[in-house]
Amino acid sequence: MDLFYSAPSPFARKVRVVLHETGLADETRLRDSVQTPLAPNPENHNPLGKIPCLLRPDGPALYDSRVICRYLDVRADAKLYPESRLWDVLTLEATADGIMDAAVLMVYEAKVRPEEIRFADYVEAQWGKVTRALDVLEQRWLSHLSAPLDMGQIALGCALGYLDFRFEARTWRKGRPGLAAFEARIAERESFKLTAPEG
Repeated sequence: MDLFYSAPSPFARKVRVVLHETGLADETRLRDSVQTPLAPNPENHNPLGKIPCLLRPDGPALYDSRVICRYLDVRADAKLYPESRLWDVLTLEATADGIMDAAVLMVYEAKVRPEEIRFADYVEAQWGKVTRALDVLEQRWLSHLSAPLDMGQIALGCALGYLDFRFEARTWRKGRPGLAAFEARIAERESFKLTAPEG
């Protein structure tokens, strides 16, 4: 398999973590796909020009991260989407992906838009989405975060790691000791150590 990815991307990191957790990393060639929203890499096999994108031996390319992670889970029979708590896992994954979406949009606003037309209110609106989601996770999801590893936890670990990577000064841990403890715990997994964001 070939994975088109970018090292800073939290969505690509999700897939890379799953590759390690499922034992499929050695079967997968990583292909760094440097791109921006204004200049997508035409070679990554996703008509939307986004990463991650997975070329697989048994069918057409797969995208986005949720589709790829589900495919890898089925391929390895890893049970990262346990039937007994499937809807919780999917909801947690969607929440984590939403945090990553908002955070990536904040980065794009700072890196892509010329400084004189940056929209500060838009950036703060995205951060508001992040903080509301984090508060709900702290209030309602801590028991799930202590369950055996699942895809929702992986996605959340990648989201929190991305907040540290791009927005350390915003101190997301303040007032959220449960999430902080979860992040410290999951960051110690080998799959997370091997995929730490950079760039």
